[in-house]
Amino acid sequence: MAGPAAVEAWTLSRRGLLGAAATTLLAACGRDDGGPVGPPGPGSRELVIGASLELTGPGQVLGVLQERALQITTDKLNEQGVPVGNLRRTIRLVVRDNASEPRLAAQHATELATRENVHALIGGCLAETSLAIIPIAQQQQVPFISFAAADNLTVPLAQRTYIFKLTPDARDVARALARLISSQGLKQVGLLATPGAHGDSGVRAITAALKASDIDLVKAIRLPRAENADYRSTVRKVTQSDPDAVVVWGTAPFSGTAARALRQTGYQGRIFFDAGAVAEDTLSEENAPAVEGAYVVHPGSLNSSSLTNTSTAGLDRRDFVYRYIHLHGSFSGFAPYASDAVRLVVNAARLGKSVDRGRLRAYLGNQITEGIAGAYSFAPIRHGGMEPDSLGVFTVVSGAWIRVS
Repeated sequence: MAGPAAVEAWTLSRRGLLGAAATTLLAACGRDDGGPVGPPGPGSRELVIGASLELTGPGQVLGVLQERALQITTDKLNEQGVPVGNLRRTIRLVVRDNASEPRLAAQHATELATRENVHALIGGCLAETSLAIIPIAQQQQVPFISFAAADNLTVPLAQRTYIFKLTPDARDVARALARLISSQGLKQVGLLATPGAHGDSGVRAITAALKASDIDLVKAIRLPRAENADYRSTVRKVTQSDPDAVVVWGTAPFSGTAARALRQTGYQGRIFFDAGAVAEDTLSEENAPAVEGAYVVHPGSLNSSSLTNTSTAGLDRRDFVYRYIHLHGSFSGFAPYASDAVRLVVNAARLGKSVDRGRLRAYLGNQITEGIAGAYSFAPIRHGGMEPDSLGVFTVVSGAWIRVS
């Protein structure tokens, strides 16, 4: 099997800029520009963050992981408190289970913004739940940081001024997949994409990326909406075209289900995933034989070697992983977007010296920083998408994600 050694090189100047910014921003969380302050006490105030997460339903394989990351980072920051102006504030989380239902996610957003008076909203691991939260957050003028992956979460920007997205843009993931596929000499590719906004983004991005790489997209089929549907009859519509490779574009648990169906129908070619596949479910005992040898494009945080990084962001990442292992036994390698979301809100509050929603939005929209999951570069004209050079290529070896060099 050819190794994709020529996959995306790191942009050193860009990484250097992000690393310097991360050092400045993260180190600044330990000081206050408004004078000396003490630890949190009876007179301290709160920074209130509301979260609507998929703790049950199909999205729970992502939501539960984010809840863990959310609690770990909040506990860490609350050890010293968050300096905002001349006060140290404690972070108070208000977490709701949206059960993977958009209607419930919208209801949560309304309640959190009006009754709980949260300073910021985070969550929505699925595109549909995030899309349901967006109009509420925009109407109530409360910053919302989404964990979902879809092109239309932050655009049109004029109607998404309070909305931010952490996941990689579909075009960046698709371009990396196309380069990987091309480097392996594969010329005929099939595509299986989940329904909804995430799948829509994938179909558009993969179609364009494969065309630019002179690779034939022989068939593009949408997967059933229900996880317990008959995936085998759907995947046969792709495999009957005898592709060299199949790209599965969707979030877990649908990614693993699709891979199993491919193998059950006799497909022996290579399988490629987008970043949404990375969750413990994809590498479960049931899925393990089907996904062995599969590839994924995912933020580099999936790589355990990042623990040797001694930069401020690297040390912060190492501390997060150690705390995660201590609490949950093992680190699955998922991208901990919830951790980054909390830190982004904290940085915005510190820089703006206020928890006012409008000031938080303004300072969120001007952050360049390296997080736990990857690097972000927000600007007034760009509210979403992890930096492309944060992405890496991984393959499954003996039931674990291993970085391809």
